[in-house]
Amino acid sequence: MRHGLPSALDSLLRPRSASGRALVTGWFSFRDGEVTAGDALAERAVSDALGRLGVAHDSAWSPVFAPGELTLEEARPESYEQLLFVCGPLHGDQILRLHERYAACRRTAVGVSVVDERAPEVTGFHRVLARDRAGAGLMADLAGAARSGPARPLVGVALTHGQGEYGARRDHDRAAEVLGSWLAGRDCARVEADTRLARDTWRQCRTADQYLSLVGRLDLMVTDRLHGMVLALRTGVPALVVDPVRGGAKVSAQAFVVRWPAVVPCEELSPEVLDDWWAWCLSPAGKAAAERRRALLLRGAAGAPGPRDLDSGH
Repeated sequence: MRHGLPSALDSLLRPRSASGRALVTGWFSFRDGEVTAGDALAERAVSDALGRLGVAHDSAWSPVFAPGELTLEEARPESYEQLLFVCGPLHGDQILRLHERYAACRRTAVGVSVVDERAPEVTGFHRVLARDRAGAGLMADLAGAARSGPARPLVGVALTHGQGEYGARRDHDRAAEVLGSWLAGRDCARVEADTRLARDTWRQCRTADQYLSLVGRLDLMVTDRLHGMVLALRTGVPALVVDPVRGGAKVSAQAFVVRWPAVVPCEELSPEVLDDWWAWCLSPAGKAAAERRRALLLRGAAGAPGPRDLDSGH
């Protein structure tokens, strides 16, 4: 299957000269712009199409979102023959400034929303191919056919900031901070999997069965909650667990009962330790160990494991 832009747009993307270079921009280029998954996939679709056509090109990214990548400030106008703006609405001062900075470039907007046909943000482009506008032919949104990479692990996150009953032994805030910072750097799809049930919000499950349905679709649970661990293992999902109480408490106690090895005492919490257990939990050995815990828990035999039920970890 061919991904990216329709072949009918090839002529639009080709440079006028053999040495012509293109700059791909969008809302993802602005320092304070919003970056959505659709924006990123649209950029990929256009970049792939340019590469297929042999067109030299760069993409400009917000330094806040993508530190170290080329920024608009670094992308000198004189280096480019054409500027492409992809995805998002043609509205706002940032797009007007883009016209001013790259006034000498051939400017094309692709896969964008046109709110006001007469707005200078729209008329400033030499060509506009819209995904929505009044009384005009539309193109399919760029994100729909963009190339995708391999599936990433789906990781549930269940953390607690409470449990004041542990008093001075609490290390919950530091545990959440370390886990949050570490998780932000992992290449995975994260979903909040709060074990608390609620009746008045869509953000949390309303019933225990709904929660089990959520957890059962995960590849991994990262948690410092007892039931985050227990319910993940009940569904055969590996759990990377942190005991947030100094000296250990119910999390460590129940991990011992079910003989689950991937438990990090808060005193030993570090990105390196988490990396190690992450790799094991997502390995075939970690998945198999979680499946064995599922069988044990469902038959109520977790407290008396046999020799084959024990794991030394990794």
